[in-house]
Amino acid sequence: MGRLFVVDLEGKIYSCKHCRTHLALYDDIVSKSFHCRHGKAYLFNKVANVFVGEKEERMMITGLHTVADIFCVGCGSIVGWKYETAHERSQKYKEGKSVLERFKVSGPDGSHYWVNHEHHHIGGSDADDV
Repeated sequence: MGRLFVVDLEGKIYSCKHCRTHLALYDDIVSKSFHCRHGKAYLFNKVANVFVGEKEERMMITGLHTVADIFCVGCGSIVGWKYETAHERSQKYKEGKSVLERFKVSGPDGSHYWVNHEHHHIGGSDADDV
């Protein structure tokens, strides 16, 4: 696979809860109103230290999207997904942005988000604010 280069971020950092690899900055959050199977998820303008999986079509709460799972380069854990294409005009703002699932990352203060078992969404994960 070659040499692994990991970018160290500075500021308020979200990191992989398994290996502490830096993934994103607090300042790059677009929305905290997203949801996934495990509870909360945040939409980021950009993320670091991830590799992108295969693209696939997913039906989500806000419609059909082409997305790809994103994985931590440090340990290989899935940490969220990236929006490649939004098929609805109102959802185009998501294209090229990534979602990190709060259950899978540590917050800037080192906090973990625990699974809320009351969240049971049918279909894919998505935002509820649009």
